[in-house]
Amino acid sequence: MNLLLPLTHRLISSPKTLATAESCTGGLIAHTLTNVPGSSTWFKGGVIAYANEAKTALLGVQDSLIKNHGAVSAPVAKAMAQGARKRFKSDFAIATTGIAGPSGGSPQKPVGLVYIALASAKKTIVKKFIFKGTRLSIKTQTLKKALGML
Repeated sequence: MNLLLPLTHRLISSPKTLATAESCTGGLIAHTLTNVPGSSTWFKGGVIAYANEAKTALLGVQDSLIKNHGAVSAPVAKAMAQGARKRFKSDFAIATTGIAGPSGGSPQKPVGLVYIALASAKKTIVKKFIFKGTRLSIKTQTLKKALGML
């Protein structure tokens, strides 16, 4: 993947580390990153927090965030990324939460809605996307945008 080459060079040439917290991508980001030879020097690990209970138990996402905003929301994505960074003691963490479809959407939160968060010690950035296509296509588009954010 074209996005991996510059990312890999940056991470290998610096002492920075990365962790992931994935919901809608189901481990696709971690899978892609670990296909890079030498990724063990900068990839600390990841959590697939698909169920809300996993988001709270494994990443420290507060129940109130999920109840007030829904699992697919900017506040939850932010908390997931911050929780992964803390859990893995990494310099950066990327988190994804969304609705990959083909069902599960609503007028307020349609299929293809995805939030991606990138956390560092200084700040956490969250971006909202609405992707089109099949389930796999939405997951792949999320992967590409997440790697682009890094």
